[in-house]
Amino acid sequence: MGYKVAIVGATGNVGREMLAILAERQFPVDEIFALASSRSQGREISFGDKNIKCQNLEHFDPSQADIALFSAGGAISEKYAPIFAKAGCIVIDNSSFFRYHSDIPLIIPEVNADKIVDVKNRNIIANPNCSTMQLLVALKPLHDAFTIKRLVVSTYQSVSGGGTAAMDELFNQTRGIFVNDPLEQEIFTKQIAFNVIPHIDVFMEDGYTKEEWKLMAETKKILDPAIKVTATAVRVPVFIGHSEAVNIEFEKPVTAKEARELMRVAPGLLVIDKRDDGGYITPVEAAGEDATYVSRIREDATVENGLNIWVVADNLRKGAALNTVQIAELLVNRGLI
Repeated sequence: MGYKVAIVGATGNVGREMLAILAERQFPVDEIFALASSRSQGREISFGDKNIKCQNLEHFDPSQADIALFSAGGAISEKYAPIFAKAGCIVIDNSSFFRYHSDIPLIIPEVNADKIVDVKNRNIIANPNCSTMQLLVALKPLHDAFTIKRLVVSTYQSVSGGGTAAMDELFNQTRGIFVNDPLEQEIFTKQIAFNVIPHIDVFMEDGYTKEEWKLMAETKKILDPAIKVTATAVRVPVFIGHSEAVNIEFEKPVTAKEARELMRVAPGLLVIDKRDDGGYITPVEAAGEDATYVSRIREDATVENGLNIWVVADNLRKGAALNTVQIAELLVNRGLI
């Protein structure tokens, strides 16, 4: 049996990646709808070995679709996701708008697949933030075995998380430095080329940014509300791939060897952890890959039952598009659609 699938925000980085992954994984698609704003109406976009034309979201009849994958921003999701859901279409939303609603499941298939049944509440499923996604895929087997008490996370996030314009700004600034052109700064608050910026999203009253708050709140909702989490989110001059340095304090004793063995057999994880030059993963190597990679697994002697790990993933794939498609596959496999 095939399904009619709509991609909302089909011309964006994540929307295009969704189309590519649906084709790659041979999701049972009978018909595909590429939806975007009126500016993109009629534009051709690739799906597998064929091109499809974008339609205007505003004029689309949502009852035509069985599943809709949304990646067009929170305002679009707020307005259109309930309309699609009311028409009988299951919405999987990549924005942050629905993530913190208590009646909407926030799903990472490798972590909390059983929560998928809660789709019946409103016909909407939320996709977590990119930095949360890779973090929790890595932490799930460790939490199950040793129970995490506290996390200290520093993220090193690529510019693709800010969209195409952010990627263009990094490229143009880098080129400008080499040819001695004046640097144009529109997307980022500081120069991003050859620099790092400890600021992603808006600042909140407590001094954390919203990106940091998302990681903290989503970890509690998905993994365990008892975990204490603090985070610093940093934008780095990398095009694709988020990295995280993670310090973990457990309730039970744990060794690096035990952690390494557990993560080696966990779904969605690949451990690259040789203690020599180059025996670890970097964003360049993770780009275009589906796995979440873990390296630098070592014990933290400064705290009881502590570990440090390094986590890397392609933020456009596992951090957004792939997880969305995996949720759709979970719906199919569990007979919920």
